[in-house]
Amino acid sequence: QVLIDGVPVEEIPLEKLRAAIGYVPQDTFLFSDTIRENVALGASEDVVEQAVATAQLEADVQIFSAGLETVVGERGVTLSGGQKQRTALARAIARGPKILILDDAMASVDTRTEEAILGELRQFMQARTTIVIAHRISTVKDADQILVLDGGGIAEHGTHSELVARNGIYAEMCRRQDLAEELGEL
Repeated sequence: QVLIDGVPVEEIPLEKLRAAIGYVPQDTFLFSDTIRENVALGASEDVVEQAVATAQLEADVQIFSAGLETVVGERGVTLSGGQKQRTALARAIARGPKILILDDAMASVDTRTEEAILGELRQFMQARTTIVIAHRISTVKDADQILVLDGGGIAEHGTHSELVARNGIYAEMCRRQDLAEELGEL
């Protein structure tokens, strides 16, 4: 059973539930509008600027001649995959949700950018429940609780250090990703 503040999720009115959730999917949807409007969706200017900074989108926006007023085109066609994901992340942050769901939301950003985003997000995530779905260990290693899915079920759960010590599926994933990083740096 899924509870939110002790209340079964099915007992929460759908409108109230949706208002409490910020969701960032791997395959983002952006409107054919400005970056500002794609992030804001009714949020104040200060909130938009802070969300853009937290999502590590600020430097990209500064490069565009129109800045936040840059029109991104249908589905964000003028942006890279990483820029689209960071715009969607900024949108979720600007909403200030009680529950933040990141569904492989950093798959299109490099590991350095991911690290910077996670560093900025830590303070934001402290005040809310955050569910992070990811394939990269670096994205989840600081989580309070990690669930490892295998064959449609939970195969392991614990903190990063607990799971590495168990020497199971998670530990093997860590070893493979560490090796891939080493080979990629040669």
